[in-house]
Amino acid sequence: MTKPVRMTAAAIKKVKEIMESQDPKPAAVRLGVRGGGCSGFSYSMQFELEKGAMDKEYDFDGLKVLVDGVSAMYLDGIVIDFVSLMVDGQSGFKFLNPNVKSTCGCGSSFSA
Repeated sequence: MTKPVRMTAAAIKKVKEIMESQDPKPAAVRLGVRGGGCSGFSYSMQFELEKGAMDKEYDFDGLKVLVDGVSAMYLDGIVIDFVSLMVDGQSGFKFLNPNVKSTCGCGSSFSA
């Protein structure tokens, strides 16, 4: 099965790290798109205890990733990375989406 999303090794490692610190420990991470933000859509990542009936499930090196059907349309081809900037000590997840037509100035929302 072709995965609509790709995750770098750094992103997988960081999500697994965060999941290990949660109580109760989540079963999966949900990747999604929701309406809102300056440009129309924003990305979401949240932990889930169980898979929903309409979710597609993908495995990334033992990390279960859930994507709902609507979000899959907007996430098709996306690469999720985790970056840590040595200059200012900031770090976070970066979404590289080939379907994005524009982004907002703050970088947290997009239009497709």
